[in-house]
Parts: sequence; structure tokens; C-alpha cells
Amino acid sequence: MPEKQRYTLPTKAGDQRQLGELTGAACATLVAEIAERHAGPVVLIAPDMQNALRLHDEIRQFTDQMVMNLADWETLPYDSFSPHQEIISSRLSTLYQLPSMQRGVLIVPVNTLMQRVCPHSYLHGHALVMKKGQRLSRDALRAQLDSAGYRHVDQVMEHGEYATRGALLDLFPMGSEQPYRLDFFDDEIDSLRLFDADTQRTLEEVEAINLLPAHEFPTDKAAIELFRSQWRDTFEVKRDAEHIYQQVSKGTLPAGIEYWQPLFFSEPLPPLFSYFPANTLVVNTGSLETSAERFQADTLARFENRGVDPMRPLLPPEALWLRVDELFSELKRWPRLQLKTDHLPEKAANTNLGFQKLPDLAIQAQQKAPLDALRKFLESFSGPVIFSVESEGRREALGELLARIKIAPKRILRLDEAQDAGRYLMIGAAEHGFIDTQRNLALICESDLLGERVARRRLDSRRTINPDTLIRNLAELHVGQPVVHLEHGVGRYAGMTTLEAGGIKGEYLMLTYANDAKLYVPVSSLHLISRYAGGAEESAPLHKLGGDAWSRARQKAAEKVRDVAAELLDIYAQRAAKEGFAFKHDREQYQLFCDSFPFETTPDQAQAINAVLSDMCQPLAMDRLVCGDVGFGKTEVAMRAAFLAVENHKQVAVLVPTTLLAQQHYDNFRDRFANWPVRIEMLSRFRSAKEQTQILAEAAEGKIDILIGTHKLLQSDVKLRDLGLLIVDEEHRFGVRHKERIKAMRADVDILTLTATPIPRTLNMAMSGMRDLSIIATPPARRLAVKTFVREYDSLVVREAILREILRGGQVYYLYNDVENI
Repeated sequence: MPEKQRYTLPTKAGDQRQLGELTGAACATLVAEIAERHAGPVVLIAPDMQNALRLHDEIRQFTDQMVMNLADWETLPYDSFSPHQEIISSRLSTLYQLPSMQRGVLIVPVNTLMQRVCPHSYLHGHALVMKKGQRLSRDALRAQLDSAGYRHVDQVMEHGEYATRGALLDLFPMGSEQPYRLDFFDDEIDSLRLFDADTQRTLEEVEAINLLPAHEFPTDKAAIELFRSQWRDTFEVKRDAEHIYQQVSKGTLPAGIEYWQPLFFSEPLPPLFSYFPANTLVVNTGSLETSAERFQADTLARFENRGVDPMRPLLPPEALWLRVDELFSELKRWPRLQLKTDHLPEKAANTNLGFQKLPDLAIQAQQKAPLDALRKFLESFSGPVIFSVESEGRREALGELLARIKIAPKRILRLDEAQDAGRYLMIGAAEHGFIDTQRNLALICESDLLGERVARRRLDSRRTINPDTLIRNLAELHVGQPVVHLEHGVGRYAGMTTLEAGGIKGEYLMLTYANDAKLYVPVSSLHLISRYAGGAEESAPLHKLGGDAWSRARQKAAEKVRDVAAELLDIYAQRAAKEGFAFKHDREQYQLFCDSFPFETTPDQAQAINAVLSDMCQPLAMDRLVCGDVGFGKTEVAMRAAFLAVENHKQVAVLVPTTLLAQQHYDNFRDRFANWPVRIEMLSRFRSAKEQTQILAEAAEGKIDILIGTHKLLQSDVKLRDLGLLIVDEEHRFGVRHKERIKAMRADVDILTLTATPIPRTLNMAMSGMRDLSIIATPPARRLAVKTFVREYDSLVVREAILREILRGGQVYYLYNDVENI
């Protein structure tokens, strides 16, 4: 690439320049280039959090410099909810590092830039460094953790928690990716080790850790007294126990306390600009003024609407956020570069960089030459062409596609490695490509070839769950937990005790039963104890020691097991005696179908897909249960199985319990198979009698590839010419007669069952190996833990909950109980 720089960076306070004609990932490549050129940190202002996250991933593809996000709280102004602990942890870490940042990029959404923050002196004054070999009183450390806002728990699972067990202290510091285990010898730190929060197993030893406070404001006694004093000066004090003042006075931080943060400090909160190092260069994308004015208007509107509640009196917006005029006054103190997509008028401060959009290069899977548009572009373009893919797996898939037009791209790590008119490949998160006309270079991304992909944060490997461990390993017992003894039935675990029997001391589990009877079980007989799984723990019935209720229950269960076993023996004997259809796997066509999936598959999802495809390629009929939470990707597993069946000229039936779900699946399947010559129809009450008759006739003739429907699909008059795969969604919601019909089909066709809540019998069959089981336990990236609130219906609360989720880039699943008013 040419050495001559095609634009000048602003260097003085108030110096402002603009760069125009940017498209696709050109903005990210330019910011990466600016970070390399500028001898100081670059602060990039994004229009919102979604764009900030996208730019973060894209910029990291093009530079080795540090790239950070200052996370938004992801709550609405004056919200009655507090930010998620992981968000606070991320913010504290970024704020702590920012003043000493020498190079790199910090990305900030406009509304986050306008938010006032805690003084930097607070973070540095309340940070604590702990080192191996350091003498530190455990009692003093616990007191310091309590003062810093950390929560004492039995088992550390998330940021801001600590637990003590003898000489061990587990701690999950804010700003840390993993928790630490401190092992004390007297008052000396003997070892510092990382450990896994899910398995509680230690990982590796470290020399020191940095402990940040648990909140963006102090919570010690002095800070609470200051809060009380300033509250009395600002608001009226209510005696109601639920009042904010009363809760904080008792040491309880209510939800949404962050919006009273200024009252914990003696000075007004400073702007984020006070954290910027002196040689910072500010860069912004989009319309900064429009975004700032919209946020200010929203904040003022919410202040006026919510400021009437006497239980939650509000501080004025200027105490928490900069006004728009204050924002631009602060910006004038820094050199600033604006990035624009439009062509800029000819001025000394403006430079047009000549980036252009790519022509339509989408792969047309239904055409005889699906890569024809790409092939023609590559033949006509004389400069280097760089392909960008998300991962190593996607690199292999793209390599197979390009091999069909005899292109073998060379792997590179940086754009400037593309020196001649060759074909190259990078791994990164760039969403849309461009043509750089000045440098005669083209970047082609996956979405340019395969359609839109949904931008996602990378999965956190710490949070990946092992599905086998999830089901098969019992959690540690806790006092009061109901358990089942094989011989005596349901009791409650009451702890461990040491007893002497036959002159030998040993450890025993103490179980309590009805009428306060106690049973002591030696640790060596732990295999007789299992976890209670019969419903809510608090309502578990206790059996009577020596009574016959438990033996009767066991006898009744044994009879049912014999009946089920006989039934299963008959079905599986039929399956074993009858050779099924072994599907052929055309990897090239299948990969094209997979490439059009707009999400990154999770590890569990990929494992489930591989298991299903493996089953379908066997000569025995498949009977697999895929279990996973809502939104974890079960439908994509079913779609890939359906694609394999249709490619083998077999028909697919998708059985769902409700008409609405049938319509949802119908729409999703049609979208997913839009580029393939696959005919999809739906059989439900949304179709007229004439339409249903025609659909049934065409299904019998084999003209319909995928038929989606409710229990109507199980009626005797429904005939499919060559059914190869039956997909059952939420089996537990079908009646007994419908299940009997499904059961009768198990020996003849491949059956794939999808469920988020398997019925106990189905789950037991899967657990015992009688049915194959796949579990999708890893949540999609950026999926937050579920919080449950029970409230009286309020349209304002519903609206805010929906807005909060939409603004963070999430999705909303709204269940409503009145069809007429929905």
C-alpha cells in the first residue's frame, strides 16, 4: 500500500476535521489505521451500544492495539432496575484503566459519554492489591470487602461475591474475568489461584490480584451518612420502610440506586472527559448531535413522568448527565475527527477517501452457477481482494466454496499484507465489505456472499456448560434439602455428624423423616442417597420410617416400569428388525445451507446437529430428543435435519401443539429455505377446508417437501407419499391418543423431538439410554441471566421492560392471556 498518508490528523484542542465516503467496514479499518498513527489513545463515539459492540469486534480485526468498550448500563434513565453485575464489572475495569491508557481505542456510545461518572480518585483510593506472601488479617479483609460492597455468599458464582471456608476465601473481584481462591496460612496469603465458578475447581496460580470496589459509588458507613445528610437537604424524608432513604439507612441498596449516585459523593460527579489522557484524539461516527439531542429529550421526558412518585423522588437530569451544550463544550477541548458516509464538499478540513459499496455478490444457491457473480467480479478486479470470515470453521467452509471457482486465498493477519493483485483471507468480525478505489483494494465479507448475519459477541468460554455434568452429577447437598433413600424414601438432609459404632468412629449423613425421626447413613453408603426430583423442595412429603408407604410407591413404580419396558421392547424390536433409510450426506450442498444461517452456532448446538445427522445416516430409524431452553437454537437443529431429508427426496412432517406455533414455524422454515427449491406448506385452522384438501392431496402425491401442522397431521386421512422425518415440537403438550400415534410411527421413520420441558418419562428414557438425548445448555452470546419479577399489570412497566431489552439489542417474548385484546 502507498506510504503517503491521504488525510491529516487533527492535533490541537478544538481542531476539527472530516473524512467522507466511508462504507461498510471502512470505518473500522480507518479507526484501526488512526490508532496506529496517533501517538495516544483514540476515543471513538458511536451512535448507540449496538454500533459500539459491532465496531469493537470489527476494529479488533484490523489492529493489534488494545480496543475497549465502556459499557452502557443497559437501563432506561431513572429506571427502577440496577445494571447487571457483569456490566458494572466491565465499566469499573475500563474506568480504572482509562487514565493510564497510552495507546489503543476506547469505544463509547453517545448516551454513555453524556453520563457523569464517579471521580477517578474514588476508584484508585478504593482499589486493593493483594499479593502472594502478603500478611493480611482475614477478619480485616472480610470487613474491607463488606465495606466495598461485596456480598458474602455460600458459593461464589458472579462478580462482587465472596465466600469463606476455613482458611480459604473465594472472591470474584469486579473487573476480573474469573474468580480467585485465597489460601491463608495464619494471616499470610499462602497461595492465590484462579478457579472455575461453575465447577469450583482451581485452575492456575497467580502472584497478585487487583481488587476494585463492587459499585460505582462508596457504600461504607461514612458514605451512607453522607447520603443521608444530602438526601435530607434535597428531599423530604418518608418513614415508610420501602422509602429509598430508609433502605439505604439500613445498609440495603434498592434496585435503581445508581440514579442517586451523586448523593454518595461530596462533590458533583465529573464528566467522562475527566478520565481522558491529555493526548487523546476524539473520533465520532454518525450524527452525534442528533443522537445526543434524542437522548436528552428522552431523559427529560422520563424525569417529568417519573418524578411524581414520593417514594422515589428524582435528582435533576443535570446531576447525572451532561446537557447537549455541555457535551459540545467538552468536545471543543479535544482534537476531533468526524467519519461520514456521504461525499463531503471541498473544504480544507474535509477529505473524501473514495470507498465504494461492493456490487451484488450474493451466492444464488438455486442457480446452476451460484458463484457466477463473484467469479465475474474477481476476473474484472485488478487489485488485491481480501475475504473476511468469522472463524476457522467458516474459513474452511468458504475455502470449499471458493475452490469451486479455482480460488485458493492466502491467509493473512493484516490488511497491509495484501501487497499485490492476489486473493487473501482474514478471520474477523467485519460485517460488510467495500472497494477502496484510492488503493485499489476490495474487502468481501461473509454477509456480502451469504446474506445478512447477526452480529454477536463471542461466546465466553468460562460460561460454556457441560450438558453431561449438568444432568448426571448431583450438586453438593445443603442442609434442609430433600433427598431420597433407596430403602426408606424421602427425608431431609440435616448435615454431617461423627458417630461411634462398634468402637469405630465414622462420618454419617443425618436424615430427618416424619415425626422427627432420624436416620444416620454412613458415607460409605452414599450411593443409596439420590436427589429429590418430585417438585418444589419446600413441599416435598416426608415418609415415615418403618411405614409401608414408600414400599407401596416403589412397587407401583416397578409395575409401571415393567409395562413401559414391555412396550419399549416391542417398539425397539420392530426398529431393529426393520431396516431404516440411511440418508446420504451431500456435504457441499449442506454447507451452502449452513452458511446462510445468520448466527454463530454454540458448541452444544453444533454437537446436537452432528448427533442428529449421524443418526440419520444410519440404517436404523432415529429416535432422538433435543432438549434446550427457549432461544437456544433447537429449531435450527430441526431445519438442518429437514434439509438433509429433503435433499434425499424424502418428505418431512413438523408436528406442533398449537396453531400459532405452526404459523411461526411455517414463516421461519420459509425464510430459511427461501434460496432452495423446497416446497413448504402448513396444515392448520388458518387454512380453509378447500386449501386443506388440496394440501393433503399434494402431500400424498409427494409434491410437498415439508408439511407443518398441528394434531391434524396425525389423523388417519393424512398420507405422505414418502415420509422420512417426523419433527415433534413440545411433545408434552399432546394428548394420550396423539402420543400413541407418534409412538406407533417410531419403528418406521426418523423422529426428532424438540422440547424445553421434557416430561419425566421421556427424560427418564433418555437418561437411561432408551432414547438418544442431546442437550443444548450453552446460551447464545450476550444472553443474560433471567430475573423474575411478579407485579400487578401496568402498561408503563411493560413498555419500559420492552424498551430496555430492545435498546440493548435483545429480543422480547411477550405472553398475553387475552386473545381478544392482544
